[in-house]
This record gives sequence, structure tokens and C-alpha cells, in this order.
Amino acid sequence: MEETPDTEQTTDVLSSSVGPAQTDGQNGVLEVDTSETRKKEFVAPAVGMEFESYEDAYNYYNCYATESGFSVRVKNSWFKRNSREKYGAVLCCSSQGFKRVKEVNRLRKETRTGCPAMMRMRLADSKRWRVLEATLEHNHTLGAVKKVGSGPHRKMLFKSEPETPPVKLYRALVIDGGTPSDFNQTLAKSSSENPSQLNLKRGDTQAMYNYFCRMQLTNPNFVYLMDLNEEGRLRNVYWVDARARAANAYFGDVIFLDTACVSNKYEVPLVSFVGVNHHGHLILLGCGLLACESIQSYVWLFEAWLSCKSGNRNPPQTIVTDRCKILQAAISDVFPKSNHRFSLSHIMKKVPEKLGGLRNYDGIRKAIVKGVYEAVKPFDFEAAWAFMIQRFGIADNEWLRSLYEDRAKWAPVYLKDTFFFGMAAARPGETLNPFFEKYLHKQTPLKEFLEKYELALQKKHNEEANSDTESRSLSVDLKTRCSFEVQLSKVYTRGIFKRFQLEVEEMYSCFGTMQVHVDGAIAIFLVKERVICEGNRREIRDFEVLYNRGAGEVRCICSCFSFYGYLCRHALCVLNFNGVEEIPSKYILSRWTKDYKRLCVEENGSGGGGGDCTERGRWFEQLYRSALQVVEEGMVSLDHYKVALQVFNESLDRVHNIEQKNVSSHLL
Repeated sequence: MEETPDTEQTTDVLSSSVGPAQTDGQNGVLEVDTSETRKKEFVAPAVGMEFESYEDAYNYYNCYATESGFSVRVKNSWFKRNSREKYGAVLCCSSQGFKRVKEVNRLRKETRTGCPAMMRMRLADSKRWRVLEATLEHNHTLGAVKKVGSGPHRKMLFKSEPETPPVKLYRALVIDGGTPSDFNQTLAKSSSENPSQLNLKRGDTQAMYNYFCRMQLTNPNFVYLMDLNEEGRLRNVYWVDARARAANAYFGDVIFLDTACVSNKYEVPLVSFVGVNHHGHLILLGCGLLACESIQSYVWLFEAWLSCKSGNRNPPQTIVTDRCKILQAAISDVFPKSNHRFSLSHIMKKVPEKLGGLRNYDGIRKAIVKGVYEAVKPFDFEAAWAFMIQRFGIADNEWLRSLYEDRAKWAPVYLKDTFFFGMAAARPGETLNPFFEKYLHKQTPLKEFLEKYELALQKKHNEEANSDTESRSLSVDLKTRCSFEVQLSKVYTRGIFKRFQLEVEEMYSCFGTMQVHVDGAIAIFLVKERVICEGNRREIRDFEVLYNRGAGEVRCICSCFSFYGYLCRHALCVLNFNGVEEIPSKYILSRWTKDYKRLCVEENGSGGGGGDCTERGRWFEQLYRSALQVVEEGMVSLDHYKVALQVFNESLDRVHNIEQKNVSSHLL
């Protein structure tokens, strides 16, 4: 195919004002009205825009140029050699480049400045013209475009007369939640004044659109969904990239829904779906922007998250959120079988805010801490709470009253049968921090956040890849001679093993393990432990441990396994007391193992070989997740990259060999 540049055109733009965009709900496009009767408003060119024809694209850029105050010319055009069909073009500002010096125009003033503003486009597979590159910046002053008379270039102009049909700008509908003219008006309105419309500031729409288009072109499994109100304006949005979609299949069993940006009225009304990976690190499972806190918005967001999950679309076992009646109603609607729990760390952070003005605040705070973290049975918690209320005379405090009513959803003593895998923050000093804590503040604009968003994700991805490499290649230092420590050092990732290793070390702070009750195969043991409490005071506490030798079950009243996913020091003492040298397999969670993601793909990929669409879709998901693991670790270093690339090439050759064998067998 030969690329034949077209003759350069220097047409001044004579198109009339551009009106607001009109939504075509059936086709999912944005129609740009170019009639003279409409007000000047126009969306700037961006990567990913598509047009029905070259003429539409040219008309669009002309209209945009007129509104912005510059003229347009065609820098280059490319044609197919045989059919002479145009398949590519570059439109640019008329001040782009510099004129050649000729005898006839030496005395004429140079009008070109080497301006970089341009729009490069190409005929896509969809038979539409797609914008591949767009530069908006000019290096000269913009102003009103002067009309020109007839001349040799006048015939090249595509006029925007009133009867001209609107330009259909594909893929722009999902960005503009409303028309540009309406959008300007919303800049002065707060989200509380317009609860059914996402409160975007100037530049946010373009930034969001550019990000989504770039991700769709560079991230094959990237997905975004838009929720429009009755007027066609953007209300809510959800997006998730390829890594997060794959992570949902591995680590979507327990999620933390961070809604602090919405409830605290941040500039970016962000909602984050956060999970815990096999290293114990927080990972992102998806993001959304909400116009307001409403049951309808949260229900839409939850359903969007479920629909975009890769592979397994089962609801999570446990969902941790802030205390919110609206969230509670939405979760019970979409996830009726999930355990909805309130974040203990968020509640404890609010204690100074809610109670700081009380006269005996220090005493009240200490009483709350003692009751929450030291109670081992519901009776203990309720007795400590009642004593605090009576002693400090705070029975009429509304926040404490409502908190006590919700105690079954946040107090650790009531949550011992709920699996959190580290999301509980059930020990003093533990907090559940926002995923974007260092990148997003109350006044951070959306445009700035989207720039930092990719940096934050890349840092997390590098952290996980490095942890994967360390867990497989580096040995861990054993600190005791305990067989339990040796056993799990071989299978757990370094991050999780170090947490478990601390429990093994703390076995030495426990003493006096004794059997206090027997009922057939079930025995109850009492383990004493020396603990350091607030103010460095030392106490000896008793912990009951139930042990069933026949079933290989061990349960401690502290519920460390439910909260963190590994056995506690008290349970280990009982196993050791009974001569058990290996931890039962049911207490070695596969989600903490070094090769968990690979094993998870293999487990999901087992099964018969049907050939229907559903089966092929499942194959795609499994192959994609497997390949994604190789890609992630192939980016660690140049050596990793070379090996990963070689493996991909070898795998492709082997797949092609199967095709050749099938062809040969058919010929025979």
C-alpha cells in the first residue's frame, strides 16, 4: 500500500458557530449540530473519537477551530494505491510549519509559527474515521477567524450550513453527561443542588474521556460503564482495568468499600472497591464516581462491579464499609447473602470527633478501647459498655446509643464467625487506610487525580511483582525450632509468613495450657498469656481453645483465624500440647500461598471440553489471567522480559503445531 500525500490545503475556516451536542440514545453517539442558529460550544478533539466519514471529521475540526480562533489546513493525506481511497490524514493549524522562501513572496510577512496543534486520524476497521493523536496547544495568539473570499482553495471547504446534517461523534456520549452549554451552567452548582448529575468541573470531562480512550487502546480488558439520568446527563460512572478484573477472581471474597470521598464531599466523589492480595497488601478491584449518596446510585455501582468481574461473579463473602444506612440498604438489595460489616477502624477514628467535647473524654475513650479490644465474650462487652454509660452519665449521647444498637456489625466480639482476611483491623492501633491515601485529598481536582491514579496503580503493581519474586526466590529466616514455622515457611508468601511467624514467637508468652473440659472427642483448653495493655501495664489473660482431635479442628475464642486467616498463638499451643506437629490443611489457606494465582486459574480451568460460546468465553478468561501473570512478572527486569517473551513465542509455536496436526489428519 503506497502512502501518497495529498496537496497541501490552506483553507480558512468559514464554518458557522457550533451548537450543543444532541444525544442519540438508540445509536449511542453524540450528534454535533453545526447550524448557525446554535450557541458556540464544542468538545475538543481527543484520542478515540470516531466519525462516519472524512467529511464529518473535517467539518468537526473546522468548527472546533472557528470557535477556538484559528484556521485549518490539511497537512497530509494518505491513499490506497489501487483504489485511491483515502485512509489517513493529518489536519493542523494553518500556522503549523514554516513557508519556503521564494522570490515572489520574500517581502510578505511570515504568518506561520511552527504551531504544534493538530489532529491525526485514520480509517478504522469499523469503517469510521478514528482520531489517533490530538494536540490542542498552540504557540501563538488565538483570535477571531477572518472570512476569505473565493479563491483556488475555496472549493475544498466543507460548509456547515443550517441544512447540513449533524456530525455523529461516536464514543463521546459516555463522557459528556450533558450538553456543553448545560455543562457550563453546572460549574456554578454544587452536587447538593444537582444530586442527579455528576458535578464535574471545567476540564474534568476531557480528562476522563482521554483517560478512558487511552486505556481502551492500551489495556485490552479495560471496561467502563456510564449511568445517565433522564435528561441524558452523566450521573455515575464505573471503570476497572485488566489487572483489577483478574484480581476480582482471586481476591474478591472480602472487599472494603471506601466511600469516604463521597460522604466527606471531596472534589472527586470516588468510591473504591478494595481487596487483599496473597501478600496481605491492599489491591484495587474497581472504581466509581457517584453524583450523590443514594440507594439507587449504590445499587447501580454494585451491579456494575458484579457485571465486570472476570470469571467468578459470585458475590463477596464479606463487605466492609463505613456506618451508613443508605449503604446498608443497597448492600442488602444487591448482596443479600454477603456479610455486611462496619469498619472498626473508621468508628474508632470518629471517637475524638463525636466525643471530644465531653467533660470526661479521656476516661470515656479508654473505657471504649478496653471494652472493644479486650472483651472476649458478648457479655463482657455489654457489661463494660453499661458500666461506662453509667459511670460517665452519657446515656443521652445519640451517637453512642446508635453505635451500641449496631454493635453486632462492628464489635469484634460479635464477628467471630465472619471471615475478614485482614480487613477487620481488630487489634488496637490497626487501621484500614484508603487505597489512594497519598494521592487524593479533599480539594484534589479530577484531572489531577487521574494523572496520579496511574502512578498509584503502577506502584502497587510493582510492589506485588517484587513480592512475588522475593517469595519464590528468597528464603526466610526461621526464628524458632517449631515445626509449624518450618511447615508454613515453604508455602506462604513472605508477607503473610512474617505475620504468622510472630504468632509462633509469641507462643513463648503463653503458659499454663491445661484441659478444663471434655465431651467425647471435643476438649476445651485454657491458655494463659502475658499481655501488655495500654500504658505498658502487664496482665495475664485466659483464652479458651476448643479442640476436636478426630476432626482436626481447633478454634480459639480470640478468632484470629477468622480475622486474619492464620492460626493464633493460643491454638498453636493447644496443637503442640496434644503432640500435633503439622497444622491441619484446613487452616492453611490457599489464598496466602506463593502460587495462589496460578493454582486458582488451574482450578477454574479444570473440567470437560465443550465447544460452546460459554465454554470458549471461560477459556478466554482463564488464558487471559494466566498470560497477565507472565506479563506482570516479565516487567520486573530486562532478563524477566526476555524470558517471558521467549515463553510466549514458544507457546504460540506449539499452538500452531496443533493446528497443523489437525489439518494433516483431515487430509489423510
